[in-house]
Amino acid sequence: MALLRAPGIGPTRFARLLTHYGSAAAVFAADHAELRQLDLPATALDALRQPDWRRVEQDLAWLERPDNHLLQLDDPRYPPLLRQITYPPPLLFVHGDPECLRAPQLAIVGTRNPTPLGRETAHHFAAHLAGAGLVITSGLALGIDAAAHQGALAGGGPTIAVMGTSLDRVYPARHRDLAHAIAERGALLSELPIGTPPIAENFPRRNRLISGLALGVLVVEAALRSGSLITARQALDQGREVFAIPGSIHNPLVKGCHALIRQGAKLVETAADVLEELGALAAFVGDGAETPTAAPPASEALDEDYQQLLAAMNDGPLAVDSLVERCGLTAEVVSSMLLILELEGYVAAVPGGLYCRLKA
Repeated sequence: MALLRAPGIGPTRFARLLTHYGSAAAVFAADHAELRQLDLPATALDALRQPDWRRVEQDLAWLERPDNHLLQLDDPRYPPLLRQITYPPPLLFVHGDPECLRAPQLAIVGTRNPTPLGRETAHHFAAHLAGAGLVITSGLALGIDAAAHQGALAGGGPTIAVMGTSLDRVYPARHRDLAHAIAERGALLSELPIGTPPIAENFPRRNRLISGLALGVLVVEAALRSGSLITARQALDQGREVFAIPGSIHNPLVKGCHALIRQGAKLVETAADVLEELGALAAFVGDGAETPTAAPPASEALDEDYQQLLAAMNDGPLAVDSLVERCGLTAEVVSSMLLILELEGYVAAVPGGLYCRLKA
């Protein structure tokens, strides 16, 4: 927590320091002459020399309250898709149920000033997709974000709000009741330490988490200059699917959606269109998607290497590189095994170049 609070040390420098020294404690014990050689800003060097333990105590006090959790990268509850983005958050503050972070998610984002039809569309899509088994993820902002959270709750599913502030406050304040409802059925999440106010630069940074958590991002009403388009671009960079809902050419709030469609985003008109694209997750998303015609044979019939590969996929969709690291096999061997397992119905390819294990 002290390393997270050091000014000038974001996720990138945090990861490099841990790789170099092996632990946060070793960073603070390091020789300062050596630290100066690591291209750290002066503010970071000062913080490493004199950590702000008083503020760390605030984090620890927050953590002692009911339903508050702190997830490190090696925590089995850490969302597997988020772990695979470039420089994932080293710590996640979570209020609510951390288990829902591992479930298949769809992010729904859009303008803070939607038309009534846009608000209704976001609510409808979220309710239908939540009812089909997807967790709806958004940013608790005014407009489309709020409609998506409310729709997910109305559809009977959990929803996740990724905050641009720390979790000891709700922004905007008018969403306090909504935030409580989300925490009861899903989770509030932030990478920011306790006491962080709403700062403009933290909201684009937050958007990479919204896309990184999800299999895909659905954009509902977004102008050409919109934070939602930042989320969509980050989703593409992360290998996620991007969906956009078209609208009238006379509505400036859909010009961003039309631009995304021209750039290759999937045009969707119904929630079923989204489920069709995510059909490889049929075993996880329920009745809304195709289901396998027959269950695969028991995995016990496979040899040890195949069983090891399947076991490595128990905690969610993974990339080939991650499976190589977990199983100790070469990329060529893992790719060949995945092809065979996919043909025989044990695994499925999902958006982003990932593979998930199907339920037998």
